[in-house]
Amino acid sequence: MTKRPVAAVTGASSGIGTAIATRLAADGYDLALCARRQQRLTDLASKLSQEYDIEVLTHTVDLRDEAKILEWFSAIATRFKGLDVLVNNAGLGYKESLTSGTTDKWRETLDVNVIALCICTREAIKLMRDFGKDQGHVVHISSMSGHRVPGSGMYSASKFAVRALTEGLRQELRAANSAIRISAISPGFVETEFAEKYSGSLEQAHQVYSQFPILQPQDIANAIGYVLSQPDYVQVHDILVRPTQQSS
Repeated sequence: MTKRPVAAVTGASSGIGTAIATRLAADGYDLALCARRQQRLTDLASKLSQEYDIEVLTHTVDLRDEAKILEWFSAIATRFKGLDVLVNNAGLGYKESLTSGTTDKWRETLDVNVIALCICTREAIKLMRDFGKDQGHVVHISSMSGHRVPGSGMYSASKFAVRALTEGLRQELRAANSAIRISAISPGFVETEFAEKYSGSLEQAHQVYSQFPILQPQDIANAIGYVLSQPDYVQVHDILVRPTQQSS
């Protein structure tokens, strides 16, 4: 029996992460999923394993805790003996001013969007190399806020960092003559739980999502499908995707 490819997805319990996991399952990947909400992960794993006849490993991970991240990757190594794809999907942001914002929320934004992304990337590349291959694909879910500064300076700073990390990793991999590829997807408005957490208001989130037709999580999952379907000599560096009527 041919071994199925294995994909790891962070923040898989809702929104874009759930859509990506579902798309990858449909494309024939075994999955390693992590998030903070274990029951949601368990329900998703049960659904996907039954519907697509794949293996799904779930792990409760707070991405601010490096030890928990390392436990997840150790479990991936034990269960699957390798890794083909990492999707760094988990991310968050707060509408916090740079002149009066809270340090805790600044730190959480950087810890999850930047530091955890780097830790996951490092550990994924180790797995891609340790099991006899130096090939695979790392995909960062970034943001249009990594290309302009529409609001929160700290959130945008974290996504500008993701742009730099994407290019920095590409250069390191090329210098090492590695076959591992790196890509980013930079969405505009997507209808998820993000806006409510960012603004701290369900009403404000509704205002954002009701002003015109908004991207759906499946639209971003489809972009992932495109990136991963390219032949080995094609590396899609960054896809910017926004609702047609989004002005910025």
